[in-house]
Amino acid sequence: MTSVLYDAPGPSAKRRNIIYTVVFLIIFVLAAWWALDTMASKNQLDAEKWSPFVTDSKVWTTFLLPGLGETLKAAALALVIALPLGAALGIGRLSDHAWIRVPVGVVVEFFRSIPVLIMMVFASALFSQFTNMDSEIRPLWSVVTGLVLYNASVIAEIVRAGIQSLPTGQTDAAKAIGMRKGQMMVFVLLPQAVTAMLPALVSQLVVIVKDTALGGALLGFNELLSQVRTITANYGANTIAALTVVALLFIAVNFALTSFAGWLEKRLRRAKKSSGAEVDRNVIEAGGGIV
Repeated sequence: MTSVLYDAPGPSAKRRNIIYTVVFLIIFVLAAWWALDTMASKNQLDAEKWSPFVTDSKVWTTFLLPGLGETLKAAALALVIALPLGAALGIGRLSDHAWIRVPVGVVVEFFRSIPVLIMMVFASALFSQFTNMDSEIRPLWSVVTGLVLYNASVIAEIVRAGIQSLPTGQTDAAKAIGMRKGQMMVFVLLPQAVTAMLPALVSQLVVIVKDTALGGALLGFNELLSQVRTITANYGANTIAALTVVALLFIAVNFALTSFAGWLEKRLRRAKKSSGAEVDRNVIEAGGGIV
């Protein structure tokens, strides 16, 4: 069967695909064998390295769960602040008034262009020099500030693309019944654009959760990944085991978020609150927005 995107492979192409698959599997197995053999030679596969995560509850109650709590706290604070701020900036970029649209566009493009780690470090230095913020909570708010500034600018583009994805008839119908622009945005455009934006928003939420690890690496924020250092210091240099467990926790959290978003999107589409369009986050990063 011929796809609209590419021709169905012929006999020669099928043979090449089989050869490529076999070669890839051989390379993958050899790489996995080399990695496991290297870990075994460094005693990283010994049972004593992994057993604390099963037999000692303190490794969870003292390190992993508190670290996970700090990660989720930072991500939740960043999301709660960045979401309305990003929505306001996105709507501002659609303004008919240039004195609103242009400055908002400059702000969005400025913060999208700066690595989030630089904003975290800058915020930490700013809080340290010009505020009396306690040193125990400064890393948390430095991380949150960096995440808010970067992610609000990305969410602004997602909101703008989501609203632009709606058919023009929606705007015309709202104008025909005498709605002002604010009413049209709140009661007509935004509710319908939510479904189109949802996949991209969830992708951004996953990015927020993962980026909290940057604060642990450089600012001393006690998030989940930073707990690896304390675990290996207390349980005998089991770095590989600790990193594996932390990675699995990140995967579990992000899988739960993605699953919930998928369920919510299907529910909204069944309720016919969708225009059928979808905002692609990768296109947002490239400067576009609608697929």
